[in-house]
Amino acid sequence: MNARGRQFVPPVVRRGLARAVVKRLLLGLLGAQAGVIVVLMGIDSWRKHVRPRRTRFPRTPPTDSPVGDSVVTTYTYGEDLYADMLAAVRGAEQRVLFESFIIKGDAVGREFKTALVEAAERGVEVFVVYDGFANLVVPRPFLRFPAAVHVLRYPVLRLGMLLFNVRKSGRDHRKLLVVDDRVGFVGGYNVGSLYATQWRDTHVRIVGPSVWELENAFVDFWNQHRGADLPELTDRGSSTWEPRIRAQRNVPEQLAYPIRAMYLEAIDRARDRICITQAYFIPDRDILRALLAAARRGVDVRILVPEVSNHVVADWLARGLYSTLLDGGVTIYLYDGMVHAKTATVDGHWSTVGTANIDRLSLVGNYEVNVEVVDDAYAAHLEQVFIHDASNARRLTATEWQRRPVAAKLSERVLAPLRPLF
Repeated sequence: MNARGRQFVPPVVRRGLARAVVKRLLLGLLGAQAGVIVVLMGIDSWRKHVRPRRTRFPRTPPTDSPVGDSVVTTYTYGEDLYADMLAAVRGAEQRVLFESFIIKGDAVGREFKTALVEAAERGVEVFVVYDGFANLVVPRPFLRFPAAVHVLRYPVLRLGMLLFNVRKSGRDHRKLLVVDDRVGFVGGYNVGSLYATQWRDTHVRIVGPSVWELENAFVDFWNQHRGADLPELTDRGSSTWEPRIRAQRNVPEQLAYPIRAMYLEAIDRARDRICITQAYFIPDRDILRALLAAARRGVDVRILVPEVSNHVVADWLARGLYSTLLDGGVTIYLYDGMVHAKTATVDGHWSTVGTANIDRLSLVGNYEVNVEVVDDAYAAHLEQVFIHDASNARRLTATEWQRRPVAAKLSERVLAPLRPLF
């Protein structure tokens, strides 16, 4: 007992009690998060059976945009893109560099594999990269190629991941194709029948000297990760400098994440309008702050996302930010269907198309490639694509959002601590 009649509790005991309370609170939070996720996944599965996702949507035809000595073509429909990618591979004479996060073992995937193998059989050097984890559900025999095709399977686990070495973290989330150093493709499209007709995505083709930007991205990745059994690719350097087209690359091995910096700089420059299309929009604190600051200074900030994507947990993590965005003057469009594009324009002058989502995994985690284009005509075209997409979306109002069920608001709060992991 102390002088006031209270029982004395030693500091060691108090610390132990505090740790026990914190532990129980954390376990309770983890349990609540697990419960919310299970319920959301169950509802999402039921919804897909009862009300399948809409697969018909407005299409913008492939459009050429001259930029300097190169031509940038924008694709918004998978079948159009795949036809031109396959034509490039089938017409290859010297070298094919092909990289995809996902290669489905379906009809489209088989068509790509056949084209790559046939190119190698006629003497073309063929190099293939795919992510091991993303393709775990793809039958392994499908991902085996003849010896003439050089294949780099980015490993499911790297030793450094287990030791929490951030340089060894991240997935190979890139989608690239470069043929004969003359034509290159990059964007959000993986390879598969689903993406050909049922998902709305964006890819670009570059023809001309700026193809080097994509070629160099592939060469550096290949040489950095190839094993001793795979040949080294020659780094040829570039004979031209075209500042209006740049490939920004996230490289975890080098702790280099320029895509995030690119977005922050572009948003900070905005004076008139910002149009962003994203599959999984979970901005970090700095990007969120930059968007809200832009809206406060009178910039028309518009974000287009799928109302229901293929990742229900990512949807709900994004939903937790909608109130802040809406209250800050940002316009949110909810797309009717699965939009997987990763694009943005600022002030009708700056644009980007690529593989990176605006979330932690893409911006400070994965290997990614985004093409940055500074050209008024190209930005004008990408803005028209945004307007076309918005015709298949509905604008979310602050009033509607405030009226969502209390259970939804609580679920968003419970999941919020997971946001830095996505």
